[in-house]
Amino acid sequence: MITIWHLFKREMTSYFYTSLGVSLLMLVSLLTGFNFYTSVSLLNHGPSGISIVEAFFNNFFLSVALLLLTPLLTMRLLAQEYRTGTIEALLTAPLSDFQIILAKFLGAFLFFMLLWVPSLFYFIFFWPSAHQVAAAGYGAYFGAYGMLLLEGAFYIAVGLMASTMTSHELIAATFSFCFLLFFFFGRRFIHWLPSRSSLSLFPEGLFFPVETMKNFSRGLIDTRSIVFYLTMTFLFLFLSLSIFQLRKWRQ
Repeated sequence: MITIWHLFKREMTSYFYTSLGVSLLMLVSLLTGFNFYTSVSLLNHGPSGISIVEAFFNNFFLSVALLLLTPLLTMRLLAQEYRTGTIEALLTAPLSDFQIILAKFLGAFLFFMLLWVPSLFYFIFFWPSAHQVAAAGYGAYFGAYGMLLLEGAFYIAVGLMASTMTSHELIAATFSFCFLLFFFFGRRFIHWLPSRSSLSLFPEGLFFPVETMKNFSRGLIDTRSIVFYLTMTFLFLFLSLSIFQLRKWRQ
């Protein structure tokens, strides 16, 4: 347990001591700040049936932040180890393959969580400044941030798998970005198919991130979506572990 903690701490500190971590923090802060400003400005034009939380979490800029953030966050996890040759020292450490994958994932996921902490203060200070609540109930806050973390965990698992497959960080980032882009706009792609019968496999608002976030930011928690994202996260972690072991035995 001590060894996995050291690897986890190494991953976390690497984000704070590199320009990548600082750049990602600035990028998320700028996008979320502008996102909150545009959401409030939009609702200031007149009565609306949506809350500030709904407008914030269903905004184009949040989608851009998620699609850009996770590939950049995960591209160096193992690709850099392979490229620089430090993978040899990592493999000789008293760590199992599962512990290495888990520590890499947890380090990226915790840093992902920290990137979104400043956005909480937007809603905390909104009430005393505007004298109105940002959402109708606490369920909207828990639902929106809960789904954000579920999506983030899944996206990071995808990025980790991509980083495990190659020694080139740019290739890993490109692969995960293309995969997430397809997943994000997958519903529109399905609508372009000649036969739309496949839509019956995907109930409305269940697995597609836009519809799912829309429901969760209203406080409508669907346990099927939670199970889906957790299952997909574990699946891609398993694929990352399998690819990592395959590359290990080929060396």
